[in-house]
Amino acid sequence: MGALLKGEWSNFGKDEYFRKFEAYSMQWPPEISLDTLSLTSAPFGGLIAVVRDRKKVVKIQGGSKPVLSIYNAAGVFVSSFVWDSGHIIQMGWSSGCDLLCVREDGQVLIYDMFSNFKHKFGMGKEAQDIKVVDAKIFCTTNRTGVAVLTTANTIFLVNNVKEVLKVRKLPEAPGGVNNSPSAWVVVCEDRSSKVLFAREKYIYCLSEGETHATLLPINLGDDSCLVKDLAVSFNFEMLAVLTNRGKLWMGSVDGTSCRRICDVRCSSPHHSQMMWCGNYAVVINWGQNLDVFGFDEEYISYPFDDSVFCVQEIDCIRVISNHSTDLIQKVPKVVQDIFVYSNSSPGSSLLSASYQFQKKSHLANEYLLLVKGNLFTAVMQCIDAAGHQFDVEAQRTLMKAAQSASPLTFNQLHTLTLQGLMELLMIRRHHFLALDLASFLKMPDSSKIQLHWACYKVQHSKEDVNKVAQEIKNKLGNTKNVSFREIADEAFACGKHDLAIKLIEYEPRADLQIPLLLKLKEHFLALNKAIESGNTDLVYAVLDHTGKKIGEADFQMAIRRYPLAQALYLKHCAHHNKDLLKDVFTQEDDHKSLAELSIKEGLDPRNSSTKDALLVAAHESYKRAKLDVNAQLCDEQLKLFKYQRNFEDKYRTAFTDNSSQKWPSLHETVKQLLKLGEIKLADRLRTEYKVPDRRYWWLRIQILGEQEDFAELEKFSKQKKNPIGFEPFVDICLKKEKKIEAKKYLPKVRDELKVQYYTKLGMLEEAAQIAYDRRDPDALKMLASLCDPILKEKVNLYIRTLGK
Repeated sequence: MGALLKGEWSNFGKDEYFRKFEAYSMQWPPEISLDTLSLTSAPFGGLIAVVRDRKKVVKIQGGSKPVLSIYNAAGVFVSSFVWDSGHIIQMGWSSGCDLLCVREDGQVLIYDMFSNFKHKFGMGKEAQDIKVVDAKIFCTTNRTGVAVLTTANTIFLVNNVKEVLKVRKLPEAPGGVNNSPSAWVVVCEDRSSKVLFAREKYIYCLSEGETHATLLPINLGDDSCLVKDLAVSFNFEMLAVLTNRGKLWMGSVDGTSCRRICDVRCSSPHHSQMMWCGNYAVVINWGQNLDVFGFDEEYISYPFDDSVFCVQEIDCIRVISNHSTDLIQKVPKVVQDIFVYSNSSPGSSLLSASYQFQKKSHLANEYLLLVKGNLFTAVMQCIDAAGHQFDVEAQRTLMKAAQSASPLTFNQLHTLTLQGLMELLMIRRHHFLALDLASFLKMPDSSKIQLHWACYKVQHSKEDVNKVAQEIKNKLGNTKNVSFREIADEAFACGKHDLAIKLIEYEPRADLQIPLLLKLKEHFLALNKAIESGNTDLVYAVLDHTGKKIGEADFQMAIRRYPLAQALYLKHCAHHNKDLLKDVFTQEDDHKSLAELSIKEGLDPRNSSTKDALLVAAHESYKRAKLDVNAQLCDEQLKLFKYQRNFEDKYRTAFTDNSSQKWPSLHETVKQLLKLGEIKLADRLRTEYKVPDRRYWWLRIQILGEQEDFAELEKFSKQKKNPIGFEPFVDICLKKEKKIEAKKYLPKVRDELKVQYYTKLGMLEEAAQIAYDRRDPDALKMLASLCDPILKEKVNLYIRTLGK
């Protein structure tokens, strides 16, 4: 019995176990799919709220306004209402089972579990004006709070939604208002709350009543990493940090104690959730896989068939999927003490005594003697352990062994062997007796009996095809090592094609289904299976076989019904048979694709001599597709080709590159003319092709700088309507280490950038004077770190003067 229960357990370090088991089979309505929904669930096995996720493209049924639905923990419908109150930033549940919906204007709307609106409150005028981009709803056993993050990266917080006495603004983290956090999380304390705020590799603590953020002393073990996610335990004592380089840090929430740093095994490019399981392990949800990490070297991975959503509980996590709700937790010590064989606790002995007593075994008395004076402890341990169990039939032992006479003598059995006896029973068509024998003796190849029975059923049954296939499916179920492909092959060999098709449907592996379906000439059923498998190699194999069997013309018409297969077919043609691809596009009147194909061929260096003709063909195809803008772009490119060839003939220098898989751009052509000093020709192209002024000015100063023609650069800077300012002129001069030339443009640099550019030129005293005149203490502090002692004293005097 202990082995039965421990079947759900997984080792988690030394003498510890984790277990996963199904708590509910979900009763969702058919239209529910977690892949397309935004979901939130209350802790302690609470309610679930779902609404359509606007970030995902889904087919909308019914009205365009989203419906917010509430279900219990087993997916049974409770209530719903149409949401028409703006964009939801975040949903969450209060400790009193009220649903909180945070809008982008900072309003928090509160509903009861039956979708009745109760009241609302705001997160302040500033949050309303600058908009909310993220929110956190956090709970303790007696209160619920809300924190919001605005577009200015400021955080506003309410500690108790039942008594919104004051909306508190937390101090700003270093990094500026334009640097969004990579992660943030709320930490509850007795009467207040604080926020852990991550920027790059740093984590700051933003506390109520403080004026500055505090940097947590966390060493992530990698100076070049970025914090990707944060998670706190249910009791707000432990912190987990996940970086973009796959490092997981686990320790105390104040960062002073590190319990573990490890590399996570990424199951997919992005994780969807990270949370604590109790305060002893961290769970990372990769979508269809959960990884559990402990404080030492412990690691467990739980795979799932589809995407799941995790809910953090006080001692476990709930895993919600389309089909079930599972619980994952560390096995409670009292349960472990009873069911682990190496333990000799009173409860374990009492349970063994009960089990042996039901078997009417004398061993029951021996186990009771082990309990002796600890009977009360044993009883309490069993009661306590029962409280941790969810399977009400775990102790059922009502099976009895059936006995039957054997027609074999001992010598006959010795000669035949047990394996031979099993095969003899199969030959004599006593399949179920053979199966009982194999099960009783724990023989490893019992699946051989089931396969033999199924093939016999296929060979000799004269019943309806559907009935035979269903009976075989019901009997075999998901038996390991039994391939429905082999049974279907037998049906094919017997000439029962319809039965073979039915049976091959039950084969879970597409690579085993498809060869038989092609033998049965079910080409498009095979194509469907290949598409469903997601294996493009299988799809290509079916396409190749089918095209040869039914002819290209019929094949091209038929695969129109299979968009994915047609897309792969076209991709194959694009790489191996462009003439066939043109035929398909022509047959489909797909002029846009014909034009794109002509352009791709024109980009091929091998077609450099025909690229003009290909571009003309693309122009005609775009015209037929009524894509006039694209056709005009083809015309402009043709004219540019003509210009480039004329320039090459005139200047005896390359304006085109026939070895490259791209056409020389207008930008490169203008740049080449500027290098040659042909300003008028460059201006002509600039005007004809409407090159933006900013781009042209950048090109001019870049070329003049490369040629170190600083006299012409100065002359050019005096032209009217400068669209880029004078900072680039300084940068170009500095790039060539011409500080004297650079100083000519300093007076014309924008005021807000003068400190920066005077500093670049090493004119620290002038920069300090400008910063002082602009009353900019931050700039002065920066300059103080760069100055020599004499100038530093002067700068510090400026700072003290401004501080008065």
